[in-house]
Amino acid sequence: MSKQFVNFNGDIVPADQPVLTIANRGFKYGDGLFESMRFLRGELKFAELHSDRIRKGLKLLKMDSWSTIDTWFMQERVEELVRRNKTGPDARIRLTAFRDGEGLYSPSANKMAYVLEASKVTESTYLLNDRGLIIDVFDELTKPVNILSNLKTCNSLTYVMAGIYKTQNSLDEVIVLNDKGFLCEAMSCNAFVVYDRKLYTPALSEGCIAGVMRQVVIKLAKENGIELIEAQISPDILNEADEVFLTNAARGIQWVMGYNNKRYFNEISRFLSEKLNSL
Repeated sequence: MSKQFVNFNGDIVPADQPVLTIANRGFKYGDGLFESMRFLRGELKFAELHSDRIRKGLKLLKMDSWSTIDTWFMQERVEELVRRNKTGPDARIRLTAFRDGEGLYSPSANKMAYVLEASKVTESTYLLNDRGLIIDVFDELTKPVNILSNLKTCNSLTYVMAGIYKTQNSLDEVIVLNDKGFLCEAMSCNAFVVYDRKLYTPALSEGCIAGVMRQVVIKLAKENGIELIEAQISPDILNEADEVFLTNAARGIQWVMGYNNKRYFNEISRFLSEKLNSL
């Protein structure tokens, strides 16, 4: 494998070269956010949606220079890095932005810094999984609902604990609940439920991540005559649903086969996956 690089604040440096110090606020306090993206067939997919979400998040976190992360910036930086890493036309992209300043809980400055990563993937399309996922509800720790809930912040301990639970119980994914006990999202995805020919997903007011693929799938569903309802959803619906599927920007749509003794179909998820790949 050829030598890999990252973009650190505009400079292309070897991926194995240390660029952060012990004073980094992302490390010390989780003071930052990140964005996962897909470079597909030589193009950063949904670049405008990603850059818009990053800007909104940085602005909410009160970081300076949030407006510089526009669509042009994202496309230029990503294309430069995938060329340098020789990933070919398909890659997984991650941007981590953090507050670059000293201080304790109160930062001494609000300057924004970033690291951009690009790694090769072999799939040149969003692949619907052949084998459906087996899931369970993770209820050992709930996600609080507040103004930061819709962001992918660097404070990810809820998802880390959910990941440990997933591994210990030999699951493919887990559903995270919000602090009111309602469906929020999966560990690394947004969640959709098909019940009585209607498509449901937790509303943003329920604390879920405002995922880019969530936006895309909602738009695809509405354009194709599927009734879509954003709502407060009880986890009990998992025992009655016809389908459950998960979405994120890197993998697209992933269908769920089973929850406890319940087994699901994948008609709507397959249909929407085909529509996604036709974009």
